[in-house]
Amino acid sequence: MALTPDSPPARRAARLLHRSVLGGLAVGAATTAYAAWEARRYVLRERTLPVLPAGARPLRLLHLTDLHMTPGQRAKQEWLAGLAGLRPDLVVDTGDNLAHRDAVPVVRDSLGPLLDVPGVFVHGSNDYFEPSFRNPVGYLLPDDGKRHTDVPELPWRELSRSFTDAGWLDLTNTRGRLRVGELDLAFAGVDDPHLGYDRLDDVAGPADPEADLRLGVTHAPYLRVLDALARDGYDAVLAGHTHGGQVCLPGGRALTTNCDLEPARARGVHRHPADSAPGQPGSTWMHVGAGLGTSPYARVRIACRPEAVLLTLVPIGEG
Repeated sequence: MALTPDSPPARRAARLLHRSVLGGLAVGAATTAYAAWEARRYVLRERTLPVLPAGARPLRLLHLTDLHMTPGQRAKQEWLAGLAGLRPDLVVDTGDNLAHRDAVPVVRDSLGPLLDVPGVFVHGSNDYFEPSFRNPVGYLLPDDGKRHTDVPELPWRELSRSFTDAGWLDLTNTRGRLRVGELDLAFAGVDDPHLGYDRLDDVAGPADPEADLRLGVTHAPYLRVLDALARDGYDAVLAGHTHGGQVCLPGGRALTTNCDLEPARARGVHRHPADSAPGQPGSTWMHVGAGLGTSPYARVRIACRPEAVLLTLVPIGEG
């Protein structure tokens, strides 16, 4: 029997194709709706880092990163403001706070009393330049080295002033010191490695052995930065940028980091180098925060909720 458009087999095939298309569209719509919902499900995570000298009291460090704030994101602003109730001892902000030219006052107001806490910060690429629409598939492809700096600047200088006027240390390609409680903290920070703004020579050299704790701070956890800070003897390095992969496989397995860090370490507490042991020369702890935001053009997350992280620093051997 010849197969014609009106024949029973052809009609059955057409119905099957129609149902498959509708099913695919339904799954796609449901996935997109879920991803948009999860991007607004903010969570506080708690981790422990054994980096303090023996006998020191625990230090509560709030790690904030990748807010990507716009004025209209009221739920994120209210949730962020509530973190002041944690009463941390130290705040470390690893950049990408902005996603809109009018966001500086919003970020400042959302941080509120947290700006009265000792703090340090660096900037990321999205503090410097306005966001623009990009094909999300591009993040899964090998890095071509191209950076979108041909767009208007954001008011990053105003953001810096807001932080430094409150007493936070600007660690842009520099070192710094803070007294936090009974502890003397030494820092080294670099400008955004994703844009190639890091100047490792400006912070090179052994970390101060007289400090009670030595912390490295960067926006993007590129291996060259992690390697340098580990070699110089920093006890831990804090970073953001990766969004934890943002769109992950079930269980939170990242597909990409948007830098040369391997996806297995896209978020959370790890060692660097990955196979090193605590106390091994040239190695360090690292914490990569998955961040609180996304690009305003792709407010989606899957298996990777937006987060702030409260790190409890304890004496070595107690973690």
